[in-house]
Amino acid sequence: MMFLGQYEHSLDEKSRIIMPAKFREDLGDSFIITLGLDKCLFVYPMVEWEKLSQNLQSLPFGKKDARAFKRTLASRAMVCNFDQQGRVVIVKQLRDYAGIEKNVMIIGVFERIEIWDWEKWNGYSQETEQSYEEIAERIYEKEELDKE
Repeated sequence: MMFLGQYEHSLDEKSRIIMPAKFREDLGDSFIITLGLDKCLFVYPMVEWEKLSQNLQSLPFGKKDARAFKRTLASRAMVCNFDQQGRVVIVKQLRDYAGIEKNVMIIGVFERIEIWDWEKWNGYSQETEQSYEEIAERIYEKEELDKE
Protein backbone atom coordinates (compact mmCIF):
# COMPACT_ATOMS: atom_id res chain seq x y z
CA MET A 1 0.00 0.00 0.00
CA MET A 2 1.47 3.29 -1.10
CA PHE A 3 -0.30 6.62 -1.43
CA LEU A 4 1.15 8.97 -4.06
CA GLY A 5 0.05 12.08 -5.92
CA GLN A 6 -2.07 15.12 -5.17
CA TYR A 7 -5.74 15.75 -5.82
CA GLU A 8 -7.73 18.95 -5.54
CA HIS A 9 -11.22 18.67 -4.03
CA SER A 10 -13.65 20.76 -2.03
CA LEU A 11 -15.93 20.34 0.95
CA ASP A 12 -19.62 20.09 0.20
CA GLU A 13 -22.33 21.79 2.29
CA LYS A 14 -22.23 18.88 4.80
CA SER A 15 -18.44 19.12 5.29
CA ARG A 16 -17.74 16.00 3.23
CA ILE A 17 -14.95 15.45 0.74
CA ILE A 18 -14.65 12.84 -1.95
CA MET A 19 -11.52 10.80 -1.41
CA PRO A 20 -9.70 10.00 -4.67
CA ALA A 21 -10.70 6.57 -5.99
CA LYS A 22 -7.03 5.51 -6.03
CA PHE A 23 -6.89 6.04 -2.26
CA ARG A 24 -10.27 4.59 -1.24
CA GLU A 25 -9.40 0.98 -2.00
CA ASP A 26 -6.21 1.00 0.08
CA LEU A 27 -7.88 2.82 2.97
CA GLY A 28 -10.44 0.06 3.38
CA ASP A 29 -13.80 0.18 5.13
CA SER A 30 -12.56 1.97 8.26
CA PHE A 31 -9.66 4.37 8.63
CA ILE A 32 -8.38 7.09 10.94
CA ILE A 33 -8.32 10.86 10.43
CA THR A 34 -6.42 12.86 13.04
CA LEU A 35 -4.29 15.95 13.55
CA GLY A 36 -1.25 16.06 11.36
CA LEU A 37 1.85 18.20 11.52
CA ASP A 38 2.28 21.53 9.73
CA LYS A 39 -1.48 22.22 10.17
CA CYS A 40 -2.78 19.43 7.96
CA LEU A 41 -4.75 16.26 8.71
CA PHE A 42 -3.29 12.76 8.62
CA VAL A 43 -5.33 9.86 7.25
CA TYR A 44 -4.18 6.34 8.10
CA PRO A 45 -5.40 2.94 6.98
CA MET A 46 -6.08 0.85 10.10
CA VAL A 47 -2.98 -1.30 9.56
CA GLU A 48 -0.73 1.79 9.51
CA TRP A 49 -2.54 3.32 12.49
CA GLU A 50 -1.89 0.13 14.44
CA LYS A 51 1.83 0.30 13.57
CA LEU A 52 1.97 3.93 14.67
CA SER A 53 0.10 3.10 17.88
CA GLN A 54 2.61 0.37 18.73
CA ASN A 55 5.50 2.77 18.15
CA LEU A 56 3.85 5.41 20.34
CA GLN A 57 3.25 2.89 23.12
CA SER A 58 7.00 2.40 23.35
CA LEU A 59 7.54 6.09 24.18
CA PRO A 60 8.54 6.64 27.82
CA PHE A 61 5.50 7.22 30.03
CA GLY A 62 7.58 9.42 32.30
CA LYS A 63 8.29 11.99 29.59
CA LYS A 64 5.84 14.90 29.59
CA ASP A 65 6.22 15.53 25.83
CA ALA A 66 5.52 11.88 25.02
CA ARG A 67 2.34 11.91 27.13
CA ALA A 68 1.18 15.19 25.60
CA PHE A 69 1.79 14.05 22.04
CA LYS A 70 0.01 10.73 22.53
CA ARG A 71 -2.97 12.39 24.25
CA THR A 72 -3.40 15.01 21.58
CA LEU A 73 -3.02 12.63 18.66
CA ALA A 74 -5.33 9.97 20.08
CA SER A 75 -7.99 12.30 21.46
CA ARG A 76 -8.46 13.99 18.08
CA ALA A 77 -8.42 10.74 16.09
CA MET A 78 -11.69 9.80 14.42
CA VAL A 79 -12.59 6.36 13.05
CA CYS A 80 -14.14 7.13 9.65
CA ASN A 81 -15.99 5.35 6.86
CA PHE A 82 -16.97 6.30 3.33
CA ASP A 83 -20.55 6.84 2.27
CA GLN A 84 -21.94 5.31 -0.94
CA GLN A 85 -20.34 8.04 -3.09
CA GLY A 86 -16.87 7.71 -1.55
CA ARG A 87 -17.24 10.79 0.65
CA VAL A 88 -16.06 11.23 4.23
CA VAL A 89 -17.11 13.88 6.75
CA ILE A 90 -14.37 16.11 8.12
CA VAL A 91 -15.56 17.07 11.61
CA LYS A 92 -15.40 20.68 12.77
CA GLN A 93 -12.54 20.27 15.27
CA LEU A 94 -10.32 18.77 12.53
CA ARG A 95 -11.37 21.40 9.96
CA ASP A 96 -10.63 24.15 12.47
CA TYR A 97 -7.19 22.75 13.29
CA ALA A 98 -6.21 22.55 9.61
CA GLY A 99 -7.93 25.82 8.65
CA ILE A 100 -10.06 24.02 6.07
CA GLU A 101 -13.00 26.04 4.84
CA LYS A 102 -13.78 24.90 1.29
CA ASN A 103 -10.98 23.86 -1.07
CA VAL A 104 -8.58 21.11 -0.09
CA MET A 105 -5.54 19.34 -1.46
CA ILE A 106 -5.38 15.62 -0.73
CA ILE A 107 -1.86 14.25 -1.04
CA GLY A 108 -0.34 10.81 -0.79
CA VAL A 109 2.70 10.51 1.48
CA PHE A 110 3.66 6.85 1.11
CA GLU A 111 1.97 5.13 4.09
CA ARG A 112 -0.53 7.92 4.85
CA ILE A 113 -2.67 10.57 3.22
CA GLU A 114 -2.66 14.24 4.15
CA ILE A 115 -5.55 16.68 3.78
CA TRP A 116 -4.54 20.33 3.50
CA ASP A 117 -6.38 23.58 3.13
CA TRP A 118 -5.70 24.40 -0.52
CA GLU A 119 -4.07 27.80 0.14
CA LYS A 120 -1.92 26.47 3.01
CA TRP A 121 -0.74 23.61 0.78
CA ASN A 122 0.21 26.00 -2.04
CA GLY A 123 2.24 28.17 0.32
CA TYR A 124 3.91 25.18 1.95
CA SER A 125 4.72 23.42 -1.32
CA GLN A 126 6.17 26.55 -2.93
CA GLU A 127 8.38 27.12 0.10
CA THR A 128 9.65 23.54 0.31
CA GLU A 129 10.12 23.08 -3.43
CA GLN A 130 12.54 26.00 -3.43
CA SER A 131 14.71 24.22 -0.87
CA TYR A 132 14.01 20.62 -1.96
CA GLU A 133 17.60 19.87 -2.98
CA GLU A 134 19.04 21.43 0.19
CA ILE A 135 16.64 19.39 2.34
CA ALA A 136 17.61 16.21 0.47
CA GLU A 137 21.31 16.91 0.99
CA ARG A 138 20.83 17.42 4.75
CA ILE A 139 18.80 14.21 5.07
CA TYR A 140 21.29 12.13 3.10
CA GLU A 141 24.26 13.65 4.95
CA LYS A 142 22.66 12.69 8.27
CA GLU A 143 21.96 9.20 6.95
CA GLU A 144 25.64 8.78 6.04
CA LEU A 145 26.77 10.05 9.45
CA ASP A 146 24.40 7.61 11.19
CA LYS A 147 25.98 4.71 9.25
CA GLU A 148 29.47 5.57 10.54
